[in-house]
Amino acid sequence: MNNLTKRIIPCLDVKDGKTVKGVNFKNLTNIGDPVEMAKKYSLLGADELVFLDITATNEKRKTLIELVERIGKKVFIPFTVGGGISDPDDIRAILNAGADKISFNSAAVKNPEIISTSANYFGSQCIVVALDAKRVDNDFYVFINAGTKNTGLKALDWAKQAQELGAGEILLTSMDYDGTQKGFDIELNSLISNALNIPVIASGGAGNDCQHFIDVFKKTNVDAALAASIFHYNTLPIEKLKEDLKKAAIKIR
Repeated sequence: MNNLTKRIIPCLDVKDGKTVKGVNFKNLTNIGDPVEMAKKYSLLGADELVFLDITATNEKRKTLIELVERIGKKVFIPFTVGGGISDPDDIRAILNAGADKISFNSAAVKNPEIISTSANYFGSQCIVVALDAKRVDNDFYVFINAGTKNTGLKALDWAKQAQELGAGEILLTSMDYDGTQKGFDIELNSLISNALNIPVIASGGAGNDCQHFIDVFKKTNVDAALAASIFHYNTLPIEKLKEDLKKAAIKIR
């Protein structure tokens, strides 16, 4: 078990400049202004924030840059931006607008060299590789294109490759557990976090039970846990979660 302090990270899925929430990327409902939500989480004790532009296309990139600039003026914690980022110009623009890190998903699978190129140019600490994994025939495979396409790549192999190429962090989402609120996928998170030397963020499955977070931190080597709905709807306030983690002797920031 690593001795680093653990991080709690709210995730905001952004579509057309608004925060949305759905189940398995479907039935999206508008739940608020991402700038105001980011400011709230910054004040409530979140350690970092993740913003995912879930329907990113080139014509919307300008909207996202403006959004990042507005968020950067309101929050004083690190934040990561992902969605449709596929070249150094995108990265430069988003980091210049105020983001601390960028996240690749499909683009990195399709062109792994983008990880090493970006890490060499901007530094590994800026590069997060988002990995969406799903069980298929008793193993975990990488899915891309918003979870619709099985790449045939094993999740463990891809995570190791991403680390070798210079990724500074892995954002690991369990597609099987995503939106279920029944807890994190301990098997998947153990498999990946035990094999890597870089931080792993657990995502997918957090419910309004603090035990879900205690379990993922005690039973795996993940460095952070990410959630959306439970924070957005305040069914598990960050302040209460952190109090319970401290009581469970988990080092947090």
